[in-house]
Amino acid sequence: MQMYDLIMKKRNGSRLSKDEIDFFVNGYTRGEIPDYQVSALMMAIFFRGMDKEETVDLTMAMAGSGEVLDLSNIPGIKCDKHSTGGVGDKTTLALIPMVVACGARVAKMSGRGLGHTGGTIDKLESFPGFSTSISDKHFMDQVNTIGVSVMGQTVDLAPADKKLYALRDVTATVDNMSLIASSIMSKKLASGADAIVLDVKCGSGAFMKTFDDAKALATAMVDIGKGAGRRTMAVISDMDQPLGRAVGNAIEVREAIDTLHGKGPDDFTKLCYELGSRMLLMSDVCTGLDEAKDKLSEAISSGKALDTLAAFVKAQGGDESYVYDPMKLKVADRVTEIKADRDGFVSHIECDEIGMVSLTLGGGRVTKESEIDLSVGLILDKKVGDQVAKGDTIARIYASDPEKEKAAIARFEGTYTYSDTKPGSRGIILGSVD
Repeated sequence: MQMYDLIMKKRNGSRLSKDEIDFFVNGYTRGEIPDYQVSALMMAIFFRGMDKEETVDLTMAMAGSGEVLDLSNIPGIKCDKHSTGGVGDKTTLALIPMVVACGARVAKMSGRGLGHTGGTIDKLESFPGFSTSISDKHFMDQVNTIGVSVMGQTVDLAPADKKLYALRDVTATVDNMSLIASSIMSKKLASGADAIVLDVKCGSGAFMKTFDDAKALATAMVDIGKGAGRRTMAVISDMDQPLGRAVGNAIEVREAIDTLHGKGPDDFTKLCYELGSRMLLMSDVCTGLDEAKDKLSEAISSGKALDTLAAFVKAQGGDESYVYDPMKLKVADRVTEIKADRDGFVSHIECDEIGMVSLTLGGGRVTKESEIDLSVGLILDKKVGDQVAKGDTIARIYASDPEKEKAAIARFEGTYTYSDTKPGSRGIILGSVD
């Protein structure tokens, strides 16, 4: 088998067999196939596409290119959740304690953020002492003991994806549905979960800007999961404005804890209930959505979800007292209130620009080596549909550096658009793929 033949075959529009896909993925991972040939193949795939079977085969080859976590010593169905990312997306922090308090088991691998805010791991590290650098044994023992563990992605997890993504990033071949879906799902499959719930974001603050693109990605990932023998479904959620009101790291953790007290923002709470009910169904904890939502509500009202978060933080070395007293979480003390410049209704928020405000403050990473300031961020006091009067506070910016604060305030200008009449709302849940 020769790489030249695979490039020409895909260039001419033919499908690649499983053996051919295994050959190039394994050969490239081992360093036996040069970048320039794989670049040519990625470009051919970008233009010619891959069918459903090819996409599944590519995902399985990447998942099997390194360590595949064996969770068989954890009884029952192990469930995982993945979000395609957005602004203010702190869902894991509230969602996972909710479902685990209801009896689900969650074994999750998460990463750090590269962009406007930190990832799940960065946010969890707002709890002093918290660590995801744990052994596989610790990871699995903890799931058996308290029902949940989160571990950082290891270098051995789907190494083919890491190499291929780096190559796609510099050869303008990122935006292909099969390549995006296989990149995400290869890591999920290697993580060993039996059931996967996907939160596919759609809107100006998401990778997928239109509903059709979001649904296509959701469908591709569900097809991969089912083709790999995993229970898989996807929810398509709105990211045309930030999720919740907090954008940052520690400031988002506070909002997640508020939600576990039943006091979270409506859109964020609804999303947690939607995703959580699906996770309970797929874990065989519940048999219907209404039953699942009732269980989630009880987990919050009883305080069990909050206690689950505290037990999880403690099990991974963190100070659980911060769960019960979130005001201890360090938030920057330089606060600037942004005022509305007219009467009316908030009709639009430039979601991606709000993310860039957080990045400007130091709340995210420009490179993988960048250090995040976990204390900075912003709170949106007004969101789309809210009525404002001139001079009302629409947002508060929390900064620790005066120069970054000045730049962030300048960047915030123009992110809000107003209208004289109240705009319609499309809601947080836009659709699903089962």
